[in-house]
Amino acid sequence: MRMDLDFSGRHVMVFGGTTGINLGIADCFAQRRGRVAVVSRKQENVDAAVAQLSRHGGEVLGLVADVRDPQAVQAAIEASVARFGAIDVLVSGAAGNFLADAKDLSPNGFGVVVDIDLKGTFHVMRMAWPHLAKPGASVINITAPQGQRPVRRQVHACAAKAGVDQLTRVLAQEWGAEGIRVNAISPGPIGDTEGVRRLVANSPESKKRAEARIPLGRFGELDDIGNLAMFLASPFAGYLSGAIIPCDGGGTIEADRYRPE
Repeated sequence: MRMDLDFSGRHVMVFGGTTGINLGIADCFAQRRGRVAVVSRKQENVDAAVAQLSRHGGEVLGLVADVRDPQAVQAAIEASVARFGAIDVLVSGAAGNFLADAKDLSPNGFGVVVDIDLKGTFHVMRMAWPHLAKPGASVINITAPQGQRPVRRQVHACAAKAGVDQLTRVLAQEWGAEGIRVNAISPGPIGDTEGVRRLVANSPESKKRAEARIPLGRFGELDDIGNLAMFLASPFAGYLSGAIIPCDGGGTIEADRYRPE
């Protein structure tokens, strides 16, 4: 069940919005009549996402850009603004991750995750700044519990997501005077996503053990994150900024919640 919200005529731009959690977020806004632009670095993913989102009958734009390239990010934002006007809702969710002990992690492997997650988030927010609706824009970064708590074999993701969390807080401070709210969602394991399959539940046994460590006893659904994103973008969250919001079934209160198998 989704919240009864209407985003008719509002420009919603989702970076990383062609797969997984971010596509789920874009889908929620598309169902609520938003004018949705999705951005990814792979043309085939963009095409598939546009086809899916267009089934809801609204306006959809697909763009190709790698968040590691600030010029490509800027070009995508300018193309979306030319089509839909100032950005009302900006979601930055491009991410990369894999399991590796720190002693075995190459400098390149560490750098790739930081480049996508942290620097990519900065590129999206920095290039979007001139085009955000002022006042009224809602910026939503997608972070992870690793930003708040250490997780073995994920030193690269922990460092990158901790940076995303602080980026969120600082820009909430700096941009608040312009009437822009900046928040972040920290999803728990969301079923049927690549991240969960690779990092948490790569077998029926590990899935069962992981679900048992969640107080609500289940993995999340895409709509759980999409509904929270819509709330953050709505007037109901009009006094909420600088927050890092877990959406994980209570998982953050379990000490070994994200321990890899």
